[in-house]
Amino acid sequence: MNTISIEITQTPDPKDSKHISQGIVNFNQAMIPDLEPIEAEVKFFAFARNQEGEVIGGIRATCYWNTLHIKLLWLDQNYRGQGMGQQLLKQTEQFAPKHDCQKALVETTSWQAKPFYEKAGYNHIATINDRPKGHASHYLTKELD
Repeated sequence: MNTISIEITQTPDPKDSKHISQGIVNFNQAMIPDLEPIEAEVKFFAFARNQEGEVIGGIRATCYWNTLHIKLLWLDQNYRGQGMGQQLLKQTEQFAPKHDCQKALVETTSWQAKPFYEKAGYNHIATINDRPKGHASHYLTKELD
């Protein structure tokens, strides 16, 4: 009988990390042959700048599997409530279909921006309570034009 060992590491050998990543890529392609390859992932940023050219807000996002994944949206406190966040979001949503995105997905927490996204037409699809402890994570989605 073969003995299997389990190793937990925060510093994996790059070849081992690549091996398991390629394993899931191969499995996914076997299941869905025309699935967009991971190399087609488009990472991008949208920045809002003041008159001096300083970044006062922005979005970090990724396009893959026909979905805009909003990873982060931040706006300086002094510029909130003036429509700048909605403008950033709208331009990001207009960029995404150029990279084959038909929908958007975002995670936000209970102290962050759930009402902001709902105002922009996002629909709440799930909540994970007590993540982080004492709060909740909300997941929202939207069909893009």
